[in-house]
Amino acid sequence: MKKSFCIALLVSFLCLGIPGWAQKTSMPAPPSNITRPDSLADSGFYGYWTNMTGQGRAGGALLGKLNIEGEPLLWNPVAVSVSCQGKTVFTTQTDPKGNFAIASVKVQGNLSQQSDEQRQMETHFEGCTVQGEFAGFHSNAITITQRNLRDDPNLGILTLSRAGGREGGTAFSDTIESAPAAAVKSFEKARSELLEQKPDRAQHDLEKAVEIYPSFAEAWYQLGRLQESSSASDAQNSFSKSVAADPKFVLPYERLAILSSQSNKWQETVDSTNRALQLNPAGTAQLWYLSALGNYQLGKADAAEESAKKSLALDPTHTMPNTEQLLAVILAKKGDFKGAVEHLRSCLTYLPSGPNADLLKKQIAQLEQRMGAAK
Repeated sequence: MKKSFCIALLVSFLCLGIPGWAQKTSMPAPPSNITRPDSLADSGFYGYWTNMTGQGRAGGALLGKLNIEGEPLLWNPVAVSVSCQGKTVFTTQTDPKGNFAIASVKVQGNLSQQSDEQRQMETHFEGCTVQGEFAGFHSNAITITQRNLRDDPNLGILTLSRAGGREGGTAFSDTIESAPAAAVKSFEKARSELLEQKPDRAQHDLEKAVEIYPSFAEAWYQLGRLQESSSASDAQNSFSKSVAADPKFVLPYERLAILSSQSNKWQETVDSTNRALQLNPAGTAQLWYLSALGNYQLGKADAAEESAKKSLALDPTHTMPNTEQLLAVILAKKGDFKGAVEHLRSCLTYLPSGPNADLLKKQIAQLEQRMGAAK
């Protein structure tokens, strides 16, 4: 494979947004053919929570609640996954009260041609297990039964409990326990203001919280989240102060990786993802994607391929469609045209029709020509 073709292929894929995923948004929109609660990209970081109601009853969605032992209501959604025979097949997130919904999906084969959501849910989810995913915590598992799918969509309660010790990382920072009461009061006030969609007031109170207690890691993190849309440098400063205050607090590393990728600082991207994955080896689809992208840009194709595959395994509904496109680029560069084509064809099953899909078809044709020429 000539280097010029690799570069041309990569440039075409970059036009599809492989690195551009991190330009101004933290998560791509979900594929349009999947019925699910609104994503963060659709409705914003806090609007997601208020838009998650109104889901269907039995046959259309399964409903549940997640609690965390000894912890208050969360600032951020908690991931909930559905696993069948050890494989993740669906992911969703909680709202601020811990509620979550598992919506219908399209099943391969004849059922995919039918509009009977109940039959599709039964075929896809009966006997599968539901668990919460939160760094530093263990979750119980709930099995989806036929009764849930036909009569009562209420799955019950998932409970997260702290893992023993703090050798690894956590999605909660313990610095809140040592924060003065005035700092905690400002922090909690900011949370209420965000839920009321008053980000300016929330930012003011978070700034007040870290002024009172400069080692307040979670307040620095939430402040950085608010600053991301207006000032990347301010956000980076806040995330850096967050990890300095609590090096085992996982969440800021992912945001630092995003900001580094926006600036094409690939070594910093990989450093941040490596640290996050050391603390939480399971990772997230987003973290593994950033790891793949950073390693690819640094010329580490094997590491990039491994990370891209792990991202795909955690993202069965392709909320991050760029991952599989990136994996195809990596495989094509390594001369695995067949593998690249397979993944590009897979992309066409969930990308909407339009210029991006048309470009993918052209890339498939080019790769197939290369495959034919090599025979």
